[in-house]
Formats: sequence, C-alpha cells, structure tokens
Amino acid sequence: MFRVRLAIPCLVALIASSLAISCAGPSAAPGPDGLDRTVLPIHEPKRPTYSELDARNVEAPPRFEVKAPEGAPNVVIVLIDDIGFGGPSTFGGPIRTPNMDALAQAGLRFNNFHTTALCSPTRIALKSGRNHHTANAGSIMESSTGFPGNTGKIPDSVAPLAEMMRLNGYSTGAFGKWHETAAWETSVSGPFDRWPTQQGFDKFYGFIGGETDQWYPLIYDGVIKVEPPQMKDYHFTVDMTDQAINWMKAQQSMTPDKPFFMYYATGAVHAPHHAPKEWADKYKGQFDKGWDEIRKQSLERQKKLGLVPADTQLAPRPADIVAWDSLSADQRRLFTRQAEVFAGFLEHTDHQIGRLEQSLQEIGELDNTLFIYIAGDNGTSAEGGMVGMYNEMTYFNGVPEKVEDMLPLLDKWGGPETFPHMAAGWAVAFDTPFTWTKQVASDFGGTRNGMVIHWPKGIREKGGVRSQFSHVIDIAPTILEAAGLPEPTSVNGVVQTPIEGTSLVYAFNDATAPERHTTQYFEMFGNRAIYHEGWYARTIHRAAWKTTNLPPLTSDVWDLYDAKKDFSLTKNLAAEHPEKLKEMQALFMKEAERVNALPIDDRVLERMNAATAGRPDLMGTRTSLTLYEGMQGMMENTFMNVKNRSKKITVELEIPDGGANGAILSQGGRFGGWSLYMQGGKPTYTYNFLGLSRFTVTAPQALPAGSATVVLDFAYDGGGLGKGGKATLLVNGKPVADARIEKTQPNIFSGDETADVGIDNQTPVAEGIGVGAETRFTGKIHKVTLEVGAMK
Repeated sequence: MFRVRLAIPCLVALIASSLAISCAGPSAAPGPDGLDRTVLPIHEPKRPTYSELDARNVEAPPRFEVKAPEGAPNVVIVLIDDIGFGGPSTFGGPIRTPNMDALAQAGLRFNNFHTTALCSPTRIALKSGRNHHTANAGSIMESSTGFPGNTGKIPDSVAPLAEMMRLNGYSTGAFGKWHETAAWETSVSGPFDRWPTQQGFDKFYGFIGGETDQWYPLIYDGVIKVEPPQMKDYHFTVDMTDQAINWMKAQQSMTPDKPFFMYYATGAVHAPHHAPKEWADKYKGQFDKGWDEIRKQSLERQKKLGLVPADTQLAPRPADIVAWDSLSADQRRLFTRQAEVFAGFLEHTDHQIGRLEQSLQEIGELDNTLFIYIAGDNGTSAEGGMVGMYNEMTYFNGVPEKVEDMLPLLDKWGGPETFPHMAAGWAVAFDTPFTWTKQVASDFGGTRNGMVIHWPKGIREKGGVRSQFSHVIDIAPTILEAAGLPEPTSVNGVVQTPIEGTSLVYAFNDATAPERHTTQYFEMFGNRAIYHEGWYARTIHRAAWKTTNLPPLTSDVWDLYDAKKDFSLTKNLAAEHPEKLKEMQALFMKEAERVNALPIDDRVLERMNAATAGRPDLMGTRTSLTLYEGMQGMMENTFMNVKNRSKKITVELEIPDGGANGAILSQGGRFGGWSLYMQGGKPTYTYNFLGLSRFTVTAPQALPAGSATVVLDFAYDGGGLGKGGKATLLVNGKPVADARIEKTQPNIFSGDETADVGIDNQTPVAEGIGVGAETRFTGKIHKVTLEVGAMK
C-alpha cells in the first residue's frame, strides 16, 4: 500500500530547511531519548559560552553523540544475485542451501515477496524504500536513458537507508556487488556522490558494476582500486566474506555498544558462473533427469513444505524452451554440466553466508541481529539463451554460440578459462512453479523471490511462513521500525520523497495479519503488470532472450489473474472479467505516470550505447583522448568508445637496453577486447573477438634501445555494426606490418574488465604475456594518444 502524505508538512519542511531550523512534519515529536530523528543529521545542541578565564574552575559540557535507540538490533541484509524462487532448497528447489534452511527453521520464510525483475533497480529500491522509477533506476545503470525515472542518477531526495542508519548512530558496511552508480560517474573524476561511501556506508569492499570475474575481480576498497589477495584458489565470494567478517568483528570489538548495519551482496550467482570445481562436482548426475522433471519435483517439495497451496499448478514452459526429452545426447551432456556448475556456485555462496552467520554467533550477536536473507534480486537469468554460453559477453553482442563449440570446454566449465552462462531452460526450472524469468517483470518467475528473516529477539515463531504480499521497497521501512527509528523527512538538508514501502513488522508475530502492501506496479523493458488487492493484470511483451524485432507496445495483450487463488498464474480470467481488466490497466497507467515509469522503453542492447539512450557520456563528442602511464581501471562507460569506427593509437616510448615487453594500452580481457603491447621486443596488436577468435599483427623486428613512436592504425570497413577492418602497425612513421581483422564486437567488451595504460589488468587480452602484474610494460611510456573516427 502506498502511503499518502499531506503537502503542507513537506512545504513547511522545505521552508524550515532554507531557514536552517528544525521541522519534521507530523512526526517531529522527540523520541524517548529526547532527539528529533526525523531531520538528519540530528541537530547538535547550542554550544555554551563561558566568562570564566581558568578552565580548572568549570566543567566541560557533556559530549554530544548520536546513539542508536536503546536495544536497536544489528542489521544484516544478504542479497543473492540471479536466483529465482524455485532454486534454493529452502523454497523447495534442487540446490542445497543448508544455511538458509537453518535460518528459516529458526525464523520466517516469506513466500509472497517480490523484486523488480532486474538487479540495479532492485538494489536501489531495497536500500531506499522507494520504487525504482522514483529513484531514477528504471533499468540497469548501463541502459539508463534521458527520461525521468530512468536516468540512473539517484536523486538527493531519495536518501539511502544506510545514510539514515549512519546518521542515527549505526556503523555501516557494504560488501560485494554495488551496481547503483550512474555509468558516467565511475571514473577517477567522479563525482563520487553515488559510490557506496557517499551513500551512507562507512566501509565498502567490492565491485562497482553489474558483474565481475570471480577469479580475477575488479575490486574497490572505498573508491580506491585494489588488487585481490594473492592466494591459492582465490575466489571473490570467499574474499568478500573474509572482509565482511573482519569488519564486523573489529567494529564490535572497538564499539560493542554501537550496532552495525551490513549489506552483504554477492556477485553470485550472476554470470559468469564461476564455481570451485569441487563444489560443482558435488552435483554430478543430479540434473541428468532434465529441467522438466526438476520442475515437477520442485513443485512437489514446495507443496510438502507448505510454501505453495496444495492445488498449485505448474505453469507451462515458454514456447521457446524445448522439452528435455527432445534434446540430443550432446545437448543434454552440455546442459547438465551447466546446471551442476550453477548449483555448486549457489551452494558455495550459501556456505560463505554460513561463515558470516557463524561469526555472529561467535561474538554473541546473532540473537540481536535482524538477519534478512533474500534469495535473488530477480528471477533466475535466462540471458544464456537456448544453449547457454561459454562467454556471457556473446549475449550482449548478439553473437550466438553453438553446442559443438562449447562441448570441448566441459571440463573447464566454471573455471578461469570460461565466462559462462547456462541455458534458459534451467532458468525456468529454477523459477518453479512459474513460467518466466529475470527481466520479465510481468510474471512472478521474474519477480517472486524467496526471503528468510531471522531475529530471535523480535520474532517468536520458528519455522513460520508468511504469505502477505510484499515487495523489496518494504525492507527499508521494516528495518527502520525494527530499530525504533522514524522515517526522516529531511536528510542532509534535502526534503525527502516519502518512503513508498510498508514495514513488514506487522506480520512478524501474526501469520494471519491482513496484508498492508495492497498495490504495486511492475515494469521492465516493456514487460509490465499491476497488483491490487489480490488481483494481478499483466502483459508479456518480451522474453529475456528476445532483444530484436519486438512487437509494438500498443499490440500487447493483457491477462488477468486472481493471485490469491492462483499462486503460479495459470488461470487467465481476462475473458471472464473484462471490466476488472480495464480497471487494472487504468490503475497501471496511473501508477506508472506517478512514479515516472512512462514513457516505456523496450530497447535492450541499443540502450547500452549512451548516444542512442540519451544519457550523459563522459567522453561526449570528443574524438581524441590523451593517456599517461599509470592510468588504470578505466571502465568501459567512461572510456573512449572505439567500437564500430576507425581508431588510431599513437605511443611515444622509451626502450631500455635489452628491449621492452608488456602491455602499452589495453581494453577488455580474455573474453573480449584489444591490446597494443610488446612481446619479444616487437610491437604487437591483438584484437580478441569474444574469446572465440583472435586477430594479431606483429612488427617483424624488435625495437632497439632509445626513443620510438609506435602507431596502430585501424581502418574500419563500415557498413554496419561489428564489421572488420585493416590494422596497420607503424614504427617511427614507417608501416612495418598489417593484418586483416575479420570482425569486431559491436556493443560491449566486458562488464568488468577495464582500459589500462602500461598493464593489462585482471585477465589478458592476448595469450602468452602473463596475467596481471606480469603484463606490466618494462619500458617507459611518455604518452598515448587515442583518436577515433566517425561511427560507420
């Protein structure tokens, strides 16, 4: 249910803010501790003045310190990535999540909890209590547009929960995935307003974008890029857990009376599906029966657990997903291993969460910790298409992969040599009992996620199930109420947009309490729906694997369901209740207009291009960029766009005695990108097409000691996206070698690999030059000039 606020208190608060006086609207009464917590930061008392000369003759006033309310709990939010309702064993799925199971048995399972169907929007809604369009997060950061509701820039009037907690006396830490910073704000130039440490978190250790290589991640500590620890069998989920545990223990050691708020958001189980082999091998043979049988068995377990009504029907598979029995032996062998790796990835992740929980027990804080474990920021991802992918970047570049090309990689699947995604049939299976998947905001397969809440000091029942409709925007007000904190009306001098979620505390100790969140819209890339008092109207505009040739929005057909009686949305009542459907459609348009979800933009890959999408571009219309040694970690959205155009790289070098080797300028990595480097003392250029093929041109002779100018001139063929061209190497003004590059990546090189001068960070573009620090250039780079031509 959306809250209604009077305009007058907000107007008064605005005037009060400009006059630097305290006004908090209808909730301005001081709390039990005498503090008005509705205006943040809490105002300090007036400083006394003294007439006494000698300090020994007077007492200093007491220190003013904002403390959390007496008895306020610690708060831990655990958010898993890209797993749907029917994946974890806690919600009847085939993947073992014993630590989630244990928390559920001692707490509550919420089986009617919803997300936005996509990652950035869910995360921002989760930590603000506002709808994703209200917070300008209509889609992921990399596909933001110029329209209100979709700009990707969180407004100051939507203060994050972490800032509310911090200003109320909590220590705050975020670990893992962020993906909430506008794409053009991720360079060294900032601004850093929407990075974690200026969104309310004292501590951040993780990655800024939507995904990262779990073996070779791009990690930030605060706003500083750091190298992963050098250790055998490194994996980012283990590393982030170590960091979270160390921070929590240190915080409680130093300030045991100060509660903490932790946001623990894994990159797992988002692609790339990088799982330690021993964890994947635990599932050998367990998916041989295929996705159709897995769906049936999962639904039966869900019924036995009391998570779905006994009469729940299994929703049909999407028409594009073929029956398992119709697959070839090679397809089954490939798809089975894909599922084994994915399952191992999730169980490995749950194990790390168990380590976090165990650490809470060790320091005696588990009972007084509100532990919220959310199994998915959306449904399971079907972005792997019909056969899966060895390299997830093929999806974003519209390049299909073939079963016969992936089969030789089976033994390496999930390891450092792959960047994989599974076939969409498994996504449907892990979203049981629903039809659709991630990105489909108009089906519960895209938005229904399992959630467990464990809080021994606040929840009496153990092992209970709560079925009231709830949404990710309900988490922030739930935490505020549990901590005894009011919703602020002003934060850091900015009058706040009211929280749109509804606290779930009312249901903690009353399974039969009438639901309070009674209306909720959904929209993502044209898929749209509306929930209202048990009714659910929706239209399926596109599947996650459909990115081109979409139908007009005006031609979409809407369905109507009684969600109270039809858990899996299998009985379309549109023909029986046409007036109710019209009423619901009108309500959707009203809500969509209110939250700035209109106009609807169903473009997917096209919106990855800033010029097409109409969002800011750090490079703007520039066609030249001068770079210097030491410039590293330049994310793709803040670097010159060299795709679908000619480019020229001019490098001024100093070669030492004995020659030089290593990377000069690189962008991307093992799974797609390009690099100008020296190997055996010879200037070399490699274009890596999605890790599927490499095109290389090498100078015939090594450069002697002394100054040298090396040029790489790439002449793009033109005539469309992703075409090839001719690459020519010049040394001191003379052409020395050329080669044909048959094809190029049209849309994106990587979700996390960066552009770097003097090193090829994370994974290397070219083979044989080492990894990470091994690729560092051994000569001197004075200057690099990158020039690009017009898009062709």
